[in-house]
Amino acid sequence: MKNKAGTTITTNISWHDITPGGMVYGGGTAASFKTGDWRTMKPVFKADACKQCLLCAPVCPDSAIPVTGSKRLEFDYDHCKGCGICFKVCPFGAIEFVKEEK
Repeated sequence: MKNKAGTTITTNISWHDITPGGMVYGGGTAASFKTGDWRTMKPVFKADACKQCLLCAPVCPDSAIPVTGSKRLEFDYDHCKGCGICFKVCPFGAIEFVKEEK
């Protein structure tokens, strides 16, 4: 049987005959791709004002606020999309939200 493009269609194939996807392409995660380059606003961490309450880290939808040893670090701008959620939840003014300058 052929489709409209003239390609032969095999109708008696089972899943045993198909190459598993993981063998063709490896698994991927967002960590493999820089997704923050379309941001228009940018959070800026003010370490001197930060009380390390860590309220910002769990609300970040992009996991762009690294935490090591119970201390938050600088933003991961490769993955931050500039949504501003961290800015909104910070009770100490330790995050500024500024226009992205490219």
